Amino acid sequence: MTPRRAAPRVWLFDLDDTLHDASTAAMPRLHISFGEYIQQHLQLTKEESDALRRRYWLRYGATLLGLVKHHGVDAAHFLHHTHLLPGLEATVRGHAHDFAALRRLRGRKFILTNAPRAYALRVLGALGIAHHFEAVFSIEDMRMFGELRPKPDARMLRRLLVRLRVPAGRCVLVEDTLQHQKAARRVGMKTVWMQRWSRGAKGAAGYRFSKQPPYVDVRARRLAVLAQRLG
Repeated sequence: MTPRRAAPRVWLFDLDDTLHDASTAAMPRLHISFGEYIQQHLQLTKEESDALRRRYWLRYGATLLGLVKHHGVDAAHFLHHTHLLPGLEATVRGHAHDFAALRRLRGRKFILTNAPRAYALRVLGALGIAHHFEAVFSIEDMRMFGELRPKPDARMLRRLLVRLRVPAGRCVLVEDTLQHQKAARRVGMKTVWMQRWSRGAKGAAGYRFSKQPPYVDVRARRLAVLAQRLG
């Protein structure tokens, strides 16, 4: 009898600081635009805005969730105006070796990002890698019962598995933020901590950047590791 081939992996790739260097280009500009939006719409000083932005990020995993919950901010309005970023495409950079590894990687590939769709498509277009992915799941796709449920919401991840018709054990989340990987592990996914572009252990309370938490299967600085360790 011919042995049955294993079902292909389903790869869920984060975008910022996973597939491109957002810490150098996009993130500093986003922090400014977030701050200016909060200052303007909540009538706060810069210092108050910065403190609020960070507090909501630590509490909810996304500044936007706190703004919606506590201040009635319209999510679509916030996402549109904070992610305009004129000239973004000229500043986006990735790594050619990663993109070659992505091209060779077997299995189904998707983007799973807390960024808005328009921004994600601009970044993927600038990198020239959009064709590698079946679909982009952006923050607009992460609504449940009328409320946003972005990463690291485990309920959203379970719903995505149902939508993709794939068991959790066949899915791998490739991500730079540890809170998101912790949630993925809770629902049974494999996890890869991508560190090529990260400047520190985002969300890694209690862990040094060089250590590997128990809910991380693979720590990687290049995407070629995916096929070697989990392909």
